[in-house]
Amino acid sequence: MPTTLQPPPSSFPNDPLGAFCKENHIALPGARSGPLTGLTFGAKDLFHVAGARTGFGQPDWLRTHEPATETAEAVRRLLDAGATLVGKTITDELAYSLTGENFHYGMPVNIHDARRTSGGSSSGSASAVAGGLVDFSLGSDCGGSIRLPASYCGILGIRPSHGRVSLQGAISFAHSFDVAGWFARDAALFERLGAVLLDEKDAVRAKPRRLLLARDAFLSIDEGIRKLLLRGAGSLGRFFENVSETTLSSDGLPQWCEVFRILQAFEIWQNHGDWITRTQPRFGPGIKERLEWASHVTPADAAQAEERCAQIRRRMDQVLDDGVVLCLPTSPRVAPLKDTPVTTMEIEYRHQAMCLLCIAGLNGLPQINLPIASSEGLPIGISLVGARGTDEELLALAHSIMNEVGYAPS
Repeated sequence: MPTTLQPPPSSFPNDPLGAFCKENHIALPGARSGPLTGLTFGAKDLFHVAGARTGFGQPDWLRTHEPATETAEAVRRLLDAGATLVGKTITDELAYSLTGENFHYGMPVNIHDARRTSGGSSSGSASAVAGGLVDFSLGSDCGGSIRLPASYCGILGIRPSHGRVSLQGAISFAHSFDVAGWFARDAALFERLGAVLLDEKDAVRAKPRRLLLARDAFLSIDEGIRKLLLRGAGSLGRFFENVSETTLSSDGLPQWCEVFRILQAFEIWQNHGDWITRTQPRFGPGIKERLEWASHVTPADAAQAEERCAQIRRRMDQVLDDGVVLCLPTSPRVAPLKDTPVTTMEIEYRHQAMCLLCIAGLNGLPQINLPIASSEGLPIGISLVGARGTDEELLALAHSIMNEVGYAPS
C-alpha cells in the first residue's frame, strides 16, 4: 500500500442505487499523488481487500470465509495510482448470472429505467458508474459480466485479453475465461485506466485498419435492433481504411455457445463444487439450476468441448489477422424488465446473449462495449473485438470514437 495517503473516505457511500455491499463494507484512500488522484472507484465483491471478508454475492460464502489477508493486485494498483476505493459492489451469486438480480441482496438500479435489470454479474459496478456514484469501477467478466451490464446501463466497459490484468487476490470462477476489467463514463479516463491495469509484457501493437462486421452475430438478433445497430456500426467506418463482412461460424454461434457453457460449468464445479456440497448454501432461482447442471458435466464432456474450442480459436486467429477489428452487437436486446419470467430470461435473454458473448470469451480476446446506440431511449451496445493483446489499441480507438460519435441519446 502507498505510504502517503489521501484523507480516509467516509464510512459508507451515498448509495441510492443499491450498488454497494453493506455487510462487508470497506473503503480505502489512495496515494496522495498519481495519475488517478482525486478519482473514486468501486470494486466487485470478488476482489479481496485486506481486512474485509469477500462475499462473492452469497451470504453463506461470506459467513464461511475469513477476512482477506491481502488486497487484490488490481485494487492495489488503483490505490497506488491515487484512486480512492469507495466500497465493494454487489455481484450476482458466485458471479454465475447475467441478469444483475441477486436473490439475497436485490438488484442495483438501472438509471435508464428502474423497472429494468442492470445486467450482471458486475451489476453494482455498472450501476455505480452509470449513476455517477463513482468515476470508474472494477468488475470481472467470464461469460459477459462486464459487457452485458455496460450495454444495459449505457456505459463503456472492457473485457481485456485473457491474462492482461492480474487476478491475483480475486476469487476464481472459471479460470480459463476469467478476466478483470473496468467500467467508466469518460472515454479519456477509460483509456487511461489501461495504463494502470494492463500488463505491458503481453501487449501487441497493431494499428486498427479494417473493420469486419460479424454477419452471423448481427443476423442472430431481432430485425429492428439489427437495423438500429447496423446504423450505429455505419458511423464507425470513418475510423478504418475499409469495412467488410464475414461469417464467423460455419456451424452456427449456438454451437460455440454450447462449447463455452460446458467448459465454464466444468471449471466452476471443479473450483467450487466441494464448498457447495459441504455448505449446502441457499441459492436463488437460475443460479441453483445452473450449478446443479454444472455438477453433472464430466471430464469427458470437457475434453470434447476443449477440442472444439481449439478449432474455434484457430478460426478466430484467421479472422483477426493484422489490423482487423471485429464489430458485433454486445447484446441482442435492451435490458429486460425485472418481472420477466425466469424461463423467458433464460431462453430469450441469457442464451441469445451468450451466443454473442462467447466469441471473445472462448478466444481470450479484448472486447469493448460502445454506448453509441439506443432503442426508444434505452441503451444497447455495439462492441469492438480485437486480436489478443491489442487492448491498448482498442482503448485508443474507443476513445477516438466516443469523442467524435458520442453517447446515444437516452
